[in-house]
Amino acid sequence: MENKDFLKKLSNQTGISGSEEKLSKMVREVFSKYTDEIKTDPLGNLITLRKGESSSEAAPKVMLAAHMDEIGLMVKKIDDKGFLKFTTVGGIDQRTLVGQEVLIYGEEVLQGIIGVKPPHVQDANERKKAAKLKDMYVDVGRSVEEVKDLVRIGDLIIVRRDFTELNGNRVSGKALDDRAGVTMILECFKELQRLRHTADVYGVATVQEEVGVRGATTSTYGIVPDIGIAIDVCHGEMPGVSDEETSNLGEGPVITLGPQVHPKLHEELKNVAQNYDINYQIDIDTNPRGTDAFAIQITKSGIPTALISIPLRYMHTSVETIDLTDIEKGGRLLANFISQIDSEFVEGLKCF
Repeated sequence: MENKDFLKKLSNQTGISGSEEKLSKMVREVFSKYTDEIKTDPLGNLITLRKGESSSEAAPKVMLAAHMDEIGLMVKKIDDKGFLKFTTVGGIDQRTLVGQEVLIYGEEVLQGIIGVKPPHVQDANERKKAAKLKDMYVDVGRSVEEVKDLVRIGDLIIVRRDFTELNGNRVSGKALDDRAGVTMILECFKELQRLRHTADVYGVATVQEEVGVRGATTSTYGIVPDIGIAIDVCHGEMPGVSDEETSNLGEGPVITLGPQVHPKLHEELKNVAQNYDINYQIDIDTNPRGTDAFAIQITKSGIPTALISIPLRYMHTSVETIDLTDIEKGGRLLANFISQIDSEFVEGLKCF
């Protein structure tokens, strides 16, 4: 399957944190063609294994992790006129919600829109401020009796948005954070089919990253890899944002440097990129808690960890935008890095 087609399927599927089951089945179906073993752990992480050529039980273990969950909304109240009040699941920019079409997953899937008091009937102070979440509601266009028959407190809501192909290799859609990362793992596995590697490679589509890197915590504890690499997104260049805070779309994967990254892994990833003529970028991230890399790094007595990022515009909105070239190059980088991993390299990571 082409990366674009796979990512389109993932983006259009619903998988809010804690409810990733349907999405997991979709990922399993595709990944099973490129891996030797596949399972789902008790929390819901999809864990795949591509075995290395070494017959030894001491073969190095490399874990690639990208989260498949997405941010969303949840019904918290049905008022006496049938309007739905809601809260967020994960970090949604509430400024982007007004006027959005949504889907409510109740007894049946309902279409709705997010409304708020229009500026024509707001006072002067209200017009100067962005609408607050507490003032928004979902209108499903039905009577209160119908709504209460079909919707329950706790039902999930997503912004309705179809995957869109832009110019060249640029695409836009919801939940590209971090289903683009899951797609990079798939690209890595495709590349590994034509390479020799002694390391056992675990590809994990983690759950509940958006609400506290929970899936990476439990899956890393179960695998206990020798090397962990988180794949996530970083901010892509866009108007009004400093170049120091962004990376360029289409200019290759971003090799992150920060306290959550083992310096020898960072250097080796750069060396591999240079040796194989793979364009790459460097980003500085001093906040370890923002990705699965944090959970991997501090598992048990500590795991040498790296972070590869995909430049993405408009993070945590329904129009996230990436360049597919960065996924392809990132997959090549990971595969060629893995092909060089042996026990001697792993031992060297213990000596700073």
